Formats: sequence, C-alpha cells, structure tokens
Amino acid sequence: MLIISQNAINYELGIPKDTVLRINLAWCNSIPELENILKNHQENKIFVDLPIGRIKPPNNRYTLQEIVPLFQIYKNIHYFAVSNVENDSDLNEFLELIPKNITIVPKIESPQGVKNIEKIIKKLDYDQRIVMLDHDDLFSNIKKENEDPSNFQKYIKLLIEKCKENNVNLLRTVGVVFSDDEKRETQYIK
Repeated sequence: MLIISQNAINYELGIPKDTVLRINLAWCNSIPELENILKNHQENKIFVDLPIGRIKPPNNRYTLQEIVPLFQIYKNIHYFAVSNVENDSDLNEFLELIPKNITIVPKIESPQGVKNIEKIIKKLDYDQRIVMLDHDDLFSNIKKENEDPSNFQKYIKLLIEKCKENNVNLLRTVGVVFSDDEKRETQYIK
C-alpha cells in the first residue's frame, strides 16, 4: 500500500490512481476544505487521519461527530486512523461509530501502545488489518518517559514482529516532501 499526504496535491505531482491519499485533518483548515479534497480525488482511496491529543502545529481540531456524516457521502474514504492508541479500549468509540466498510487504523505513538499491540490488533475485525507507526512521536514519548533512547529500536523490532505474527500490515513513514514554497495558508502563517 502506497499512501501519499494531501500536502503533495499542492505540487501537481500526478498521484497514480492506485495510490491512497492520506488526509491528515491537522493540515485541513475546515470541513469544506476536506470535502473539496474528497470531491477532487474520488478516483483515489482516501485515508482520513484524525489527530487526537495533538499539541504541535498545525493543530486544527475536529470531532468525530463532525467527521462521521462524511463517511456516508464520500464512498472513497476507505481508512480512518486513530492517533495515540495505547490500549484496546481507545478504539471502542471509533468501532462503535465508524461504518464497518471503513478500516480503522490505530496509530502507535508510545511505548504503551507497542506493549499492548496484541490486544489492540485483536479489536480489529477486518480482512486486512493495518497499524500505523509514528516513529517521531514514539521516540519523543520514550524520552518524555525518561526511558533509555536505545529502547526505540527494541520497540520498533517488537512492533514489527507482533504485526508479522498476527498478519497485520504495519505502515511506516518512508521519507517526506520538503519545499521552499508553501502553497497554502496554514497555522504556521496564521
């Protein structure tokens, strides 16, 4: 699975039809802006990422109640990422409210999330189960909890092993796009 950030669409990169477009709602300034992206990219499967507990900018905030109605309208939404999943109960509200045709993807961002990964993935009742790793936040949380930074590699290895053992796809960042020209107004500028 190849997933590309919605920020890439600002640069006319020509996203292939089989590419999944990830819409990180932290980078989306409004629901109408989100709907515009969904309308303009109906040929792509969409991966909506709802940041929870995000404090770094950009930090646009939306409630699940604002997002759920869009799932009925835009059938190109196939995936929904839940940030900061540390235990299986963090998924309860999402599993209850999000339609079953949309795959919920827990984002693992802390040592606790890695330690509880087997319980978390057992909650996922899909043919294709997916987990997303946020390397940067995992490392930051290791430091914040005053753990030895060398544990970072141990946690990643453990997460990879548990996902393989349980036939779960593990999504990880593979590079980023840098630019010297911001194409849209963001919270950095506001």
